[in-house]
Amino acid sequence: MAKKQTLNVKGSDITLVQINQQDYISLTDIAKHKSDDSSAVIGNWMRNRNTIEFLGVWETLFNPDFKPLEFEGFKKQAGLNAFTLSPQKWLSTTQAIGLLAKAGRYGGTYAHKDIALKFASWISVEFELYLIKEFQRLKQEEHKQLGWDVKRQLTKINYRIHSNAVKENLIPPTLTQQQTNLVYATEADLLNMALFGLTAKQWRDKNADKEGNMRDYANVSQLVCLANLETLNAHFIQQALPQAERLIILNNTAIQQMHLLTEDNSIKKLEEGKA
Repeated sequence: MAKKQTLNVKGSDITLVQINQQDYISLTDIAKHKSDDSSAVIGNWMRNRNTIEFLGVWETLFNPDFKPLEFEGFKKQAGLNAFTLSPQKWLSTTQAIGLLAKAGRYGGTYAHKDIALKFASWISVEFELYLIKEFQRLKQEEHKQLGWDVKRQLTKINYRIHSNAVKENLIPPTLTQQQTNLVYATEADLLNMALFGLTAKQWRDKNADKEGNMRDYANVSQLVCLANLETLNAHFIQQALPQAERLIILNNTAIQQMHLLTEDNSIKKLEEGKA
């Protein structure tokens, strides 16, 4: 299962995974809030008629391959003393997608967040509310990170445009690879100086305890501005403007844009994860 995360709900670690961009939460972990025998807790919940009806309606809404006749058969048996239903049996019989059963040491039963929250409310209304609160907090953090990642990817795309302009206009074919790398680094530092006022080496010397580079620690406003500067510098290089002249123009542009970006409420909300 890809992209596994952990929510801490009232002292309990609840595993969350994303599958096909959908959030699935561990019923096994939620059940442990009620009993160490999580399989028995899930089994008792699944033999309940209201549970089966909820699962069936959910699958009907979101799963075109769901088998309604098999679902009706389970619903008729629900409530009988001899009736039992496991996640594996439900999945194999109805081709459901709302539940997932994973075997092995790190396995367990997972459910789509809609179903997991229903299960949590059956366990404890208080626990359900805390789970919702923690889940929402995680989504806000993801949204904030997504905004940063989008801007970081934008600067990487623009950097390729910038690198091509450097290659096509500033690097004679007679240069060695070491000399070529130096030209690229010099142009990268031109942007660093225009926006951050530091070269990459100066930043590393001041932040020896940090991994990565200064751009990895830039905020959203700085990344937006950096993307713009890379495009501008590529254009200036193609116009054969001297580096010293480009630095002055880029620095003035950075100052103007940062003033505008830091005053923009939409950017502020994105940096705070509220957009």
